[in-house]
Amino acid sequence: MRLIMPAVLALVFAGWALPGKAQTLQVEYQVTLAGLPLGKADLTSTFEGSKYKMQAGVKLSGLAKLLTGGKGAATATGAIVGAQPQPASFAITSRSSDDQRTVRMGLTSGNVDAVEIDPPLEEKADRVPVKDADKKGVVDPISALLMPAAGSANLTDAANCNRTIPVFDGAARFNIVLSYSETKQADVPGYQGPVLVCKARYVPISGHRALRPSTKFMQDNKDMSVWLVPLDRQKLLVPLRVSVRTMIGVSVVEASRWNFEDTAKAVPISADGATKAGAFR
Repeated sequence: MRLIMPAVLALVFAGWALPGKAQTLQVEYQVTLAGLPLGKADLTSTFEGSKYKMQAGVKLSGLAKLLTGGKGAATATGAIVGAQPQPASFAITSRSSDDQRTVRMGLTSGNVDAVEIDPPLEEKADRVPVKDADKKGVVDPISALLMPAAGSANLTDAANCNRTIPVFDGAARFNIVLSYSETKQADVPGYQGPVLVCKARYVPISGHRALRPSTKFMQDNKDMSVWLVPLDRQKLLVPLRVSVRTMIGVSVVEASRWNFEDTAKAVPISADGATKAGAFR
């Protein structure tokens, strides 16, 4: 899921909120693997001016839940500044039937200040060391879902696909490289209209297990894509569907319901939330 989620969604915004006016994006996703239902995911993002607060969750169901008990939740705060988000805090907890791990991270201007992983990762001889330079100019996996539009181009312009997202999840540094593939028409609850289809590639930088077959598979994987929906009034591109071939079949994360609206009732984001490492409170 760490590899999927950074490519799952893109939120693009420029000059978008009135002072004191919050905007909320709520999306529910169905997750399948090799055509079989795997579970659900959800994302709630609240925007106030340039600041954002995001909450995401994944919960497996059916046989997947029975076998693994898997579920996870993540939060991120920060601000949209320039060409990419500048996160301030990130936290994620993943659980299985016999394991749980929590990662907390604080950042300033795209640079990592502190990371806490509990329990710590095991030492492995083939793990590529993370250098200090790998923690600069990055976004966390949840903030990576926010991608400012390419210049003043129309939202359906191919240029909005072509970008490289530098991601650091607290343990591994990797790039998600997107490129334009085609434009399609979509019809799902909450949206009917054009979508940009972007190809996606995974490029490991550090922190990964270099000798793992899964690392080699994902590095060579050319069967990954994301569909982006343009929202003209808000100047946003929102991902509708992500498809990733895994070693056991194609995983698809697709919106089953979404709503994006201006609302004064949304939970406001405090000034501290976008400037302090909230994950370390």
